[in-house]
Amino acid sequence: MGQFVDKVVVVTGAGTGIGAGIARGFADAGARVAFVGRRPEPLAAAAAGLDTDRILLHSCDVSDHEAVEALASAVEAEWGAVDVLVNNAGINTNPRAVGEVAPEDWDQTIAINLTGVYNMARAVLPGMRQQNDGLIITISSIAGLRASKLAGAAYSASKHGAVALTNSINEEEVEFGIRACAICPGEVETPILAQRPEPVSAERRAAMLQPEEMAQAALFVAALPPRACVPLLVIKPTVQLFQ
Repeated sequence: MGQFVDKVVVVTGAGTGIGAGIARGFADAGARVAFVGRRPEPLAAAAAGLDTDRILLHSCDVSDHEAVEALASAVEAEWGAVDVLVNNAGINTNPRAVGEVAPEDWDQTIAINLTGVYNMARAVLPGMRQQNDGLIITISSIAGLRASKLAGAAYSASKHGAVALTNSINEEEVEFGIRACAICPGEVETPILAQRPEPVSAERRAAMLQPEEMAQAALFVAALPPRACVPLLVIKPTVQLFQ
């Protein structure tokens, strides 16, 4: 675990699902990890059993620019500049079609899934620039590469935007040694499945990617040397078609 010892990692949406898996994965690898989410109780549950000296729990709505700036300041005051940011916070709407999604649900989905990525990246960039090193991983989706009725209009649009923002970071921040990666998973067994219009069977859930496999993907990207950049990583369940 030596590669990540004392590295400063911030993971949003870390209370459940993919975020919890990734945050625990980095913590198990020796990093100092800030678990970030809107509700403190799931954050505490996600971090249970970990070394409390290497963990921060921080309630924050990533769509709130001022709250994000306060979060970044708190982490840097405690540990110094952020080495790895994982943008994972995300929501979806129900119903999902363009003609049916409520305007307020559209706005909230874009605010968290896309503007939240911008807010977090903008907040950590100064510290990364100063140390001339940094990695920003954003959990997008296969829906960020091709829109689908299953994912819905707002979710697909927000995840497409997250991929574009990743590409912009790679183009604009390369001189500061900063890299960005959009991980685009297929179906993952997480609590967000409860928002689907149709119930998901236990058999289908078992065939999906699991949060710990997403953690392995994020750790793979972060373990690469600074000269290596993975702009886009697609990972899917074996049984899910990708065309």
